[in-house]
Amino acid sequence: MAIRQRVASDDPVLAALWERSVRATHDFLCEDDIQYLLPLVRDSYLPLPALDIWVYEEHHGIAGYIATGGHNVEMLFIDPDRRGQGVGRQLLDHARRRHGTLSVDVNEQNPQAVGFYLHYGFIQTGRSPLDGEGKPFPLLHMALPND
Repeated sequence: MAIRQRVASDDPVLAALWERSVRATHDFLCEDDIQYLLPLVRDSYLPLPALDIWVYEEHHGIAGYIATGGHNVEMLFIDPDRRGQGVGRQLLDHARRRHGTLSVDVNEQNPQAVGFYLHYGFIQTGRSPLDGEGKPFPLLHMALPND
């Protein structure tokens, strides 16, 4: 296992992993939502120079990735076949070593992700009724408490 920085040639693999992960965990999204978001993730978000993206790679390939913008976790996606095996925790640990404190916005309708972040130690600091695209997918604002 190795955590390494994303390179541009990873983007098709990361976009496919995003789609598999979203289909496994984001039951509140319809097919039109996924088809709308996929090109945004692939063509706009992944290549953003402002994002610091790290991939968890092993002999089977990429098992997950994390993207941060400063102290904020912008994306954390794990291959559905690798969920519950510590990949997400290791990626968060890596981001925490790099940035110290972390915050994240989590879809309220994704109880698996909310539970993951709560288990890691995040606390809810607020709530928004709309997501970043202005859609009615409420976000929970979460942060790690200062030690």
